[in-house]
Amino acid sequence: MAKIQMNVPLVEMDGDEMTRIIWKSIKEILLVPYIDLKTEYFDLGLPKRDETDDQITVDAALATKKYGVAVKCATITPNGQRMKEYDLKQMWKSPNGTIRAILDGTVFRSPIIVNGIHPLVSNWKRPITIARHAYGDIYRNVEYRVEEAGKAELVFTNQKGEESRQTIFEFKDKGVLMGMHNLDQSIASFARACFNYALDIKQDLWFSTKDTISKQYDHTFKDIFQEIFEKEYQDKFKAANIEYFYTLIDDAVARIMRSEGGYLWACKNYDGDVMSDMVATAFGSLAMMTSVLVSPEGNYEFEAAHGTVTQHYYRHLKGEETSTNSMATIFAWTGALRKRGELDGLADLVLFADKLESASLKTIEAGLMTKDLSLISELPNKKTVNTEQFLIEVRKTFDSIK
Repeated sequence: MAKIQMNVPLVEMDGDEMTRIIWKSIKEILLVPYIDLKTEYFDLGLPKRDETDDQITVDAALATKKYGVAVKCATITPNGQRMKEYDLKQMWKSPNGTIRAILDGTVFRSPIIVNGIHPLVSNWKRPITIARHAYGDIYRNVEYRVEEAGKAELVFTNQKGEESRQTIFEFKDKGVLMGMHNLDQSIASFARACFNYALDIKQDLWFSTKDTISKQYDHTFKDIFQEIFEKEYQDKFKAANIEYFYTLIDDAVARIMRSEGGYLWACKNYDGDVMSDMVATAFGSLAMMTSVLVSPEGNYEFEAAHGTVTQHYYRHLKGEETSTNSMATIFAWTGALRKRGELDGLADLVLFADKLESASLKTIEAGLMTKDLSLISELPNKKTVNTEQFLIEVRKTFDSIK
């Protein structure tokens, strides 16, 4: 059987720990037998990042801008304990954060829905995709611990040296302060990425902030989204028969809890961080959550939403059997291969991605699944398989589909 040919490579970013083991197995069992796989390979495992002073992460992001599509394995963001464990030169930044900054990208997270695993919110029938603005807010804040009485001011000094001052609060005793910022350019990039992705997946776009309380900060988000929509996307949305809808975030939460799902929900940075985990948990498992980073220019980087599954990796190193869920990593590969196929006009590659996703779901629906899913599946006849066995079963299912 002739392998499917690729014209342009994917950017492949390898990762750490158990997901690195799964990454290799997915390629060997599910991809290489069927595709003449072309990738521009970057090892983003923590030892290589340390060896290159993290330049390899920058190089991988720049390659993504060059080739347009990337697929990324989960990686470690080191803390103090990891510095000692890996004998690192320094506590390197999150690779995801570095890549997001270089691509000016927006993160979209969506659950993988499978029969037999029902959402905790009983009326949710279709996926809810969370778009998270990955810049600013509390993640780039400045904080100050107030230890005595005094006046806190918000001061802005322009390039001419002119000052604008506002009193934040006059403290009579101890307290705490926080300053946040954002950029019109970053918000505009976020808006365009959301509008483009909604058109790409042909789903309604919801956006929510708290502009009634935050009349400058949050209102700026609302105004930029509305202006870009009216000038650049209104006609495109009408032609695609989808809509853009703005509401306050508390109203959005209430509406979402009553809805059936099936739309894209755009959130500011902190809101998106919280709501993506809420949606993932309510749909069943973070291991069943896909993640794609999209730049305003239309560059895509696909990955699993979960981490490196450290505890399973330690067990693997001891030679113990693991039953690690590989679904989100499989779907990262299929997402990247589908997008590569769409951009390059390779119908066979698109069909392969669709078929592999279908085979993965059918395998679970047939009762063959990893331990984490077995614990929450409502199927009457279930068989728990180990990490590699699951991939082998997916391949059997794939080969059986005509």
